[in-house]
Amino acid sequence: MKESLPLTESQYNELLDGLMLAIEDAIDDSGLDIDYETSAGILTLTCEDNSKIILSRQTPLLQLWVAARSGGFHFDYNDEQGDWLLDGRGESFISLLNRCLTEQSGETVQLVI
Repeated sequence: MKESLPLTESQYNELLDGLMLAIEDAIDDSGLDIDYETSAGILTLTCEDNSKIILSRQTPLLQLWVAARSGGFHFDYNDEQGDWLLDGRGESFISLLNRCLTEQSGETVQLVI
């Protein structure tokens, strides 16, 4: 089995740029009442009740952090699976994001990224 190499900072930023753009596109395509704003590499999703989910880069750790009503979550990129996985538990980023958006928006959210 081939051991995967750690991400470079450039690869990390490229992956997150693409992910954040894909999230914005998925929200636009969904028709849900979720606003988004990107500033300084942080993507803030605002639900209709004004609750927020914040996605932020943690460049020194090469992680993606998510802050939601239900808690804070840290994701590492898994090269073998080609996905951001919750540390220690393996839940995928999109699964957690959909769960948090469903909890906070009161609607079933199934963004496809």
